[in-house]
Amino acid sequence: MKSLCVYCGANFNGDEGLKQAIVDLAKTMVAQEITLVYGGGSVGVMGVIADEVLKLNGTVTGVIPQFLMDKEVGHKGITQMIITENMHQRKQKMADLSDGFVILPGGFGTLEEFFEVLTWLQLGLHAKPIGVLNVGGFYDPLFAQMDVMVQHRFLKQANRDLVFNEADAAVLVEKMQNFSAKPDEVWFRDRNLT
Repeated sequence: MKSLCVYCGANFNGDEGLKQAIVDLAKTMVAQEITLVYGGGSVGVMGVIADEVLKLNGTVTGVIPQFLMDKEVGHKGITQMIITENMHQRKQKMADLSDGFVILPGGFGTLEEFFEVLTWLQLGLHAKPIGVLNVGGFYDPLFAQMDVMVQHRFLKQANRDLVFNEADAAVLVEKMQNFSAKPDEVWFRDRNLT
């Protein structure tokens, strides 16, 4: 992997465990010469991850729509900033530039981005690894919900297993480096999951 897209919140709650996880992720990425691709912001977890990668002399590419640049939330010190017309173009560009996706704690936008690239993987639209850096069990309820989806036969276990769930950044990136996509496409032929 030469680049990782990191989806994360535009807010930061000051949690020291989260800050340490971000530092560890930045160190892991820079040590492996992996470029950070992210939403281009200077605020929240977005700003923290960009700043940590930059402190280590890593490469940071931000992708941000013009309306957010106009609100002055764009990071001024990153390696490269790509400005798009809208959010859809932003998400597509971030995906195109990335060899994998890491999800940090965040809100609605983070979850929306996560499930979009996960759905694309399930559909075979890309074969890139997706990893959740599950800091302090933040995403445990989300993974529990995915298990409920499997139990109720709205989601196949093979597709549920496409996403990595790790609390340690180095372990997560290592697993992502060795990823091979094997989505279960049976539902294209047979939609009766009973």
